[in-house]
Amino acid sequence: MASSFCSLLSLLSLSASTVASATYQLDARFSGATFFDNFNFFTGRDPTNGFVTYVNAPFASQWGLTRHPPDGSVYIGVDYMNVLNPYAGVGRYSVRISSKKSWGTGSLVVVDLAHAPGGQCGTWPAMWLLGPNWPWGGEIDIIEGVNSNTKNLMSLHTSPGCVVNSGSWESGSHTTTNCDTSVNYNSGCGVTSGDSRSYGSGFNKAGGGVYATQITPTSVSIWFFPRNSIPSNLQDPATWGAPQANFVGCDVQAHFSNLQLVFDTTFCGDWASAVWPYDASCAPLDRNGCVDFVAKNPAAFAESYWGINYVEVY
Repeated sequence: MASSFCSLLSLLSLSASTVASATYQLDARFSGATFFDNFNFFTGRDPTNGFVTYVNAPFASQWGLTRHPPDGSVYIGVDYMNVLNPYAGVGRYSVRISSKKSWGTGSLVVVDLAHAPGGQCGTWPAMWLLGPNWPWGGEIDIIEGVNSNTKNLMSLHTSPGCVVNSGSWESGSHTTTNCDTSVNYNSGCGVTSGDSRSYGSGFNKAGGGVYATQITPTSVSIWFFPRNSIPSNLQDPATWGAPQANFVGCDVQAHFSNLQLVFDTTFCGDWASAVWPYDASCAPLDRNGCVDFVAKNPAAFAESYWGINYVEVY
């Protein structure tokens, strides 16, 4: 019994040590009126085949898809005014931005969100880190979900050879462990949050919160702090307790590099469209499918916006 107890303590200590203790120095801060100066607007075809048209910075500003509310936050939204033709091939206007700076291992990315899209049928929002020459530079999905999802899915997507341990020191639940994009229909290796405040309406009703992502040579750890429990020291992950997702067992340094921070909201596409018929909340709204619903119901997307207080990278 004593021997088993000691073994358990050793295991917990080893798991906890995967969250690296480090002294971080601020490298970049994006907020307020100069926020968009630090990002590029993506206007190409959606790689996930969404029913979306990504617009440039002047268009987004003119249409009110980007703006600066009086509270000092940054608004990034979608068109929620216009009825569209689902067969015309022109999707709903939205914004996808990528940071001009990039980071690798040894980084800590902290994002304070007052509001986030998610939970609206037809939407597929994401806040993520993307390396060059995908999947060789890696992908870290910090916030992601589709349709009526109520809990956040955090995932890694990589080149072959990255497999993480299940049951690591984390509060979320592993769904898959092989991060290789060429297997399991590019589901990556994922952890689902157990906290209903982590995504969608639950997140927004709680006043938003902070997501923090630590990238070390051997692990990627993601924490979520609801508004009423944000730690006073956001530069010391070793004091935060267990992360929601703790991806350990993969050579992170070999699979992730030059990661840019991305915000986007697409519609339908490869994931949201595929699961639409099985979503008990969304499927009854339109039996013709996801694209038909998104095209004909603009008002459904008034809450599909990012409200960003700040981004800090250490």
